[in-house]
Amino acid sequence: MAAVAYFFLPVSPDKARFLTKEEAMVAKARGVRQVGDVERIGGIVWRDIGATLLDPKAWFTAFMYFSTNVGFSSLPVFLPTILEDMGFSSINAQGLTAPPFFLSFLVTIFSVYVADKTQQRGFTIMLMSTIGFVGYVLLAACETVGVRYFGVFLAAAGIFPSIANILPWVLNNQGSDTRRGTGIAILNIIGQCGPLLGTNIFPKEEAPRYLKGMWVSAAFTLFTGFLALCLRTLLVWENKKLDRTYGTKLDIQAGQGVDPSGVTTDVGEENYGPSFRYVL
Repeated sequence: MAAVAYFFLPVSPDKARFLTKEEAMVAKARGVRQVGDVERIGGIVWRDIGATLLDPKAWFTAFMYFSTNVGFSSLPVFLPTILEDMGFSSINAQGLTAPPFFLSFLVTIFSVYVADKTQQRGFTIMLMSTIGFVGYVLLAACETVGVRYFGVFLAAAGIFPSIANILPWVLNNQGSDTRRGTGIAILNIIGQCGPLLGTNIFPKEEAPRYLKGMWVSAAFTLFTGFLALCLRTLLVWENKKLDRTYGTKLDIQAGQGVDPSGVTTDVGEENYGPSFRYVL
């Protein structure tokens, strides 16, 4: 499929054959709205690849993705078995997996919408991770079937929305196409190792409570929230540096921003220009 995608997947919105001219302009403008300009550099900038590899922000999100993937990969695979070991029949266990996943779908849509509106992905991921952590603790520490099943709802409602908010956070906080692409590559190289762990922590001999799997998943889910807190703290510091260099966003919008050469400007640039600010 990679060969097919090479010929049919558009490299940018303005080159998408299935969009009208107006739709392409809107998509392109939205794609670079954060940096303040509608012109993109395009192509690979090799120095940006090296800069991203040395950028701690890319590694924070990669390890967040790894941590969340531990539960993200194991919960859908082992949930029917977990429910069956709670005492449900095989058919009922399969059916009872649907409500938690449906809830996680609703929470995912809502959390991503709120994070986009408020530009607060860090707080959103911290909240979702805390919810997922509580769910896993209930599954590990409690024996009552009803409480453990409630824990499944919390675990699902915490893990899946976290994934949905981590992915765009990578793209939000890299200032060029090359850096965004490199950030996604780092994310997947590190993050996709999470399932290697997640799918091997629920051995049959741990039935019916699978304590090791639950506690390991709980720890990594909480670790995701901790990494989100660390990254958000770093981004707040980075934004304050940008404010001191270029002026605040309000100054720039009023045409009072100043670039390092002392020229007043309200123009954004793709590679971390005056209008660029990190999404918290």
